[in-house]
Amino acid sequence: MRFEASQRLRTGQQMRMVPRLIQSMEVLQMPVAALQERIAAELERNVALEASEPSLGMDLVRPEHERPIGADDGSAEAFERLRDFEGSYADMLDGDGPRSRRGDGERDSKMDAMANAPSREENLAERLLHDWRLADVDPALRAPGAAIIEALDGDGLLHASFAQLRALPGGAAWDDALLARALASVQAKLEPPGIAARDVRECLRLQAEAILDGRDGSRTRAPAREALADALTILRDHWDDFLENRLPRVEQRARMPMARINAARDALRRLRLAPGRDVADPGAQAVVPDVVVEYDADRDRYVAALADGNLPVLRVSPTYARMAKDPAADAAAREFVGTNVRSAEWLIEAIHHRRTTLLKVVEEVIERQRAWFDEGPEAMRRLEMSDVAGRIGVSTGTVSRAVSGKWMQTPRGVVELRRFFTGGVETADGQTAGWEAIKAMVRDEVAAEDRARPLSDEAIALRLKERGVTIARRTVVKYREQLGIPSARHRKSHGA
Repeated sequence: MRFEASQRLRTGQQMRMVPRLIQSMEVLQMPVAALQERIAAELERNVALEASEPSLGMDLVRPEHERPIGADDGSAEAFERLRDFEGSYADMLDGDGPRSRRGDGERDSKMDAMANAPSREENLAERLLHDWRLADVDPALRAPGAAIIEALDGDGLLHASFAQLRALPGGAAWDDALLARALASVQAKLEPPGIAARDVRECLRLQAEAILDGRDGSRTRAPAREALADALTILRDHWDDFLENRLPRVEQRARMPMARINAARDALRRLRLAPGRDVADPGAQAVVPDVVVEYDADRDRYVAALADGNLPVLRVSPTYARMAKDPAADAAAREFVGTNVRSAEWLIEAIHHRRTTLLKVVEEVIERQRAWFDEGPEAMRRLEMSDVAGRIGVSTGTVSRAVSGKWMQTPRGVVELRRFFTGGVETADGQTAGWEAIKAMVRDEVAAEDRARPLSDEAIALRLKERGVTIARRTVVKYREQLGIPSARHRKSHGA
C-alpha cells in the first residue's frame, strides 16, 4: 500500500451571500409593522445604534455608559465598562426602571420602542377555560370539559371524536356517557352559543335554540321567532335538501310555504358559522399600509408616499464610532465596538434601500396600472414582476421581496400590493386584461343575473366573450370558486 501526496489546480465560481446582503433582503421583505419590531429589537441589542426624533432638533441625552470618555479616563477601564454595559443592557437593575439613567423628564427611546411591541393575546382555549373554571358544573365534568375545550379548532367547533378524547392523558376513565354530558355542559354554559358544536348544522341549531329560549340575551320579535322556529325544523328534518337548494322538496315534505322557507333561510344567514372567531380570532390582524397613494387633481396624477412616519430615525452613536477607531484601545475591545458599529451601519443602509426600492416599485405600478386607479378592478391590466424589475433596474426577486406582505392605501381602499402583479389574456381590442379584472367581470355577471334563472358557467363564458375576453368554461369555474360564488343550481332563487 502506497500513500502519495499531490497538488491539483482547480478553477471555479461560487456565490456566497454575505451577512450584509442577507440583512438587506430581510429588511426589504418586512412589512412596516415587522420592521418596527425589528428596529426595536436592534435598539435593545446594539449599543452603537441610536434613535433620534427629527422633530426635536436635538440629540438624545445618552446614559453615562455612552458618554464620551475624556483623556484622563483610563482606556482599559473605559472598555471594561463598555463590555459590562453590553452584557447587561437589556436587564433591569430592579423592577422600578431601566438600567440607564437619564435626566428628569427624559425618555429612553430604546425602552419606548420595546414597550410599543404588542403583547400576546389569549387564544380561544385560554379564554374558554377561564370561563369554564368559573362555571357552575358537576365536578366530575371539569376534566373532560377542559379536554373538549382544548380540542376545539379556531372556529370553536369540535372535530375530535370521543375515542380521540379518551386517548388524551387522564381520559381512559371517561366513557361516552360522561363525555356526552360534558359536551352538553360546555355547549350550554359557555358563550357565544354554538361553541363546541360538532358540525355547522349543530352550530346553527344551538344558536337558534339559544335565541328562542332567550339565553343569548336578545329579545327577538315575533316574526323572527317564527322564522327561527321554521329554521329549527329545517335543520332537524330537512337539512340535506335545504343544503342542496332543493327547496320545492322541502316545501312538499315539511308542508311549509315557500315564503316561510325563504324567511327561515334569511334567519339562518344571520347566525354565525364560526362562533369561536367572536371570542378570539388569531387570523384577524390589523392591516397597516406601507404606502399611501393620493390623487393630485392639479397635476392629474397619483402620488405615492411611504407610511413609515412612526419608524424612528436611526443613527450610529458618535461615541462608539470614535471608540471603534481609537488606536489606544486593545484589539478585543476595538473589535467588539467595530462589530456593533458595522451592524448599525448595515441596518441603516438596509432601511434606506427598502425605502427607495419600495417607492420605485410603487411608482412603476401606479404608472402601469393607472386604469385601475381611474376605473376600478375591471380595468386591471396584465403586469409581471420581471417587467417592473427591468424598468427600475433590479432583479425579479428584489421586486418580489419588495411587494411581499405589503399593503397600499389608495382612493379605492386598502389593497395588497401583490395583487397588481397578475397575468392575463389579450382582449378583442388588442389590450390585455388581468386575471383580477376577469374575476371582477365574473362577479359582475353573477350579480346582474336573474336569480330565478341563474347563469351557467358556459353562459358566463359566453357573456365574457361578448365583452372581448375569451376564456374557457373551466376557467370560469376556477374563478367562481375563488370568489366564493356557488354554482348555478345553488344560486337559484325559489319564489314564494
